Amino acid sequence: MLTNTLIIDTRKELPAKYKKILEDSNNKVTITSDIKKALDIIKNKEPDLIIISDSIEEALPDFCAKIRILTYNMRPVIIATSKSAETEDKINVLKAGADDFISEPINSEEFKMRIMAHIRRETESYIDLQTNLPNGNYCMRALKRILTETSQWGALLIKINEFDVYKSVYTELASDKLIKTFSALMTSGLDENDFLGAVSENQFLIITNPYKLEKAASFLTFAFDSVKEKFYSIEDVKRGYMLIQGNEYAGKRGEFVSISIGGISSEFSQYDSVESILKDLMSANSLAKKPTESSYLIQRPKISTPNSVIRKEENKKILIIEEDTAMQVLLSETLKLEGYETRMPEMIMNFDEYQPAVIILDAGSNNDTNGIVLCKHLKEKKSSSKIIVTSNSHDKEEILTAGADFYLPKPYEISTLIKWVKYFMKEVNE
Repeated sequence: MLTNTLIIDTRKELPAKYKKILEDSNNKVTITSDIKKALDIIKNKEPDLIIISDSIEEALPDFCAKIRILTYNMRPVIIATSKSAETEDKINVLKAGADDFISEPINSEEFKMRIMAHIRRETESYIDLQTNLPNGNYCMRALKRILTETSQWGALLIKINEFDVYKSVYTELASDKLIKTFSALMTSGLDENDFLGAVSENQFLIITNPYKLEKAASFLTFAFDSVKEKFYSIEDVKRGYMLIQGNEYAGKRGEFVSISIGGISSEFSQYDSVESILKDLMSANSLAKKPTESSYLIQRPKISTPNSVIRKEENKKILIIEEDTAMQVLLSETLKLEGYETRMPEMIMNFDEYQPAVIILDAGSNNDTNGIVLCKHLKEKKSSSKIIVTSNSHDKEEILTAGADFYLPKPYEISTLIKWVKYFMKEVNE
């Protein structure tokens, strides 16, 4: 993890000496003699450690207190350096919010070891214990720094899809192994100038050179898909999906995990906030997501006019295939009240072109295979649609193998069906 140290000192020789002692490939040191500039750096770069000399115009305890108030939400390590060795001066500075007080002149080796110990404790507090990577809070700090430190950067937001389902089926121990393996894969493709952090349990952030984005994303999607079957049982691999048992997802087809990667860079867009970076990263990641395979999308130059806005139209279409006329009408009217557009096959002029977000299919009786055949056909022709199959006799595995995304046994509560319609609507329209 690359850390940032800020030295606030009005002298010339000593701060340069401190920088030479402390700066290396893992620690970037900035020096300023201007208090206003120092406050801007603290606000914009969020340094991990701040060294403040008593050479500044303000009283050292007062300035330490001011810094501590300014950094209440990030809490960097504050080290005070002073020509004084008086106990009272040390106490006042420590009371004001400093973490350490070092009297000058210093011993170079002792100074370096003490500072490194503080940095080590600071960085350890931001480490995700599962992956041993910087956590979500530190990822936000890393994004904040690139806005002021460099004009050439690229970022990747990586998400492991279907992770919660995998975790519920294979337990936390197996999911932990999967995460650690993927973390090792990501680390192997980066160098010391790149940043890798864990935004959340199944989301990761890479900050790198913009020219490396495509190569890194291509490597990660290939590497992940090459090893992911090793995390499944032989039965699941043969079946091609996970069979979920005993929880609220028990009727859902458990697709194998995949990764989606969204990439943006400073080449094609200008960013002035972390929020705008995250918004574009999440948008690119969402567009990159495919149902069953890993994929990536890297931002390209915009070809639209400056004032145009391209929006993905929300799909609220539901196709209802139900033999029971009374149930068909009930489902249609209930879903219309929820704000959806419902259709039955006989209402559609061009069936092949009609692309609903959700299909509700009654599979019929156990002796009737037409429902299973139709499910397979619909999955082939309308691969972007989510299929909910209802039945009072068919085997769940048979239905899911036919391509259904969810199996809902009859009789069922309408509220349960609506819950799953909303769940799949969100997936389709993300």
